[in-house]
Amino acid sequence: MKIGFIGLGNMGGPMAANLARAGHDVAGFDLAAPCPDGVASAASAADAATGADVVITMLPNGAILRDVAANVIPAMRTGAVLCDCSTVDVDSARAVAQQAADAGIGALDAPVSGGVGGAAAGTLTFMVGGSDDAFATVQPLFAIMGQKAVHCGASGAGQAAKICNNMILGATMAVTCEAFALADKLGLDRARMFDVVSTSSGYSWSMNVYCPAPGIGPQSPADNDYKPGFAAELMLKDLRLSQQAAESVDAHTPIGARATELYASFVEDEGGKGRDFSALLPHFATRGRV
Repeated sequence: MKIGFIGLGNMGGPMAANLARAGHDVAGFDLAAPCPDGVASAASAADAATGADVVITMLPNGAILRDVAANVIPAMRTGAVLCDCSTVDVDSARAVAQQAADAGIGALDAPVSGGVGGAAAGTLTFMVGGSDDAFATVQPLFAIMGQKAVHCGASGAGQAAKICNNMILGATMAVTCEAFALADKLGLDRARMFDVVSTSSGYSWSMNVYCPAPGIGPQSPADNDYKPGFAAELMLKDLRLSQQAAESVDAHTPIGARATELYASFVEDEGGKGRDFSALLPHFATRGRV
């Protein structure tokens, strides 16, 4: 399959490389990041899209997605599929899908879960919105880049699923970090707390798989001085998207809103930028009740 891949950063680069290693003809473009081995360098986003069966984008936000789509859709052939794997607002995903449909092009919003490690290992989960036909076209590529692709519904449904998932993740990580800090002050050993919580009703992915306490549970960024697997500023971006979406449909999300406030303070005022989102634990551990 001929593939154009636009956005070759920490996530997009490994994803494009996995497609090339699987034997696909991949042309890539990025304003700054180099093309990985096996990916041909295109002169522009439109050049990467020209003649492609599928164009995949991995971009920072909805505004950039709209700009890139405006450049690449006119260069794409009729019947090709534009598959956006960025995490953006639902309105941008739906606007790009409509623009693609008007040009006779399929469109998918397919944000991912699994982080940089999952991108490199090809174990991402894709949450996909769009038509059945477009999903069927790209599904073999999802199988190379990830371990699971869930067709969530029409255009925008993939972004909705990602936003809801990460609102849960941000809130559960925050309260897991709070609980470890509280355990410290109550004199409870962290390892004993993990042994109890990880096998009882406090079980969560944030505790059992991505434990924020170093030296406890499976290897996680906490064991690497909180160097990001998923940066705190990216969690803040996703939480803000959740609150933007909640406001647009008049949904009451007070815990999601509070998690957004916590991460905003951590990233913007308290040195959290560039650290893993689980680094709330040392942040809470050094603070008293306010």
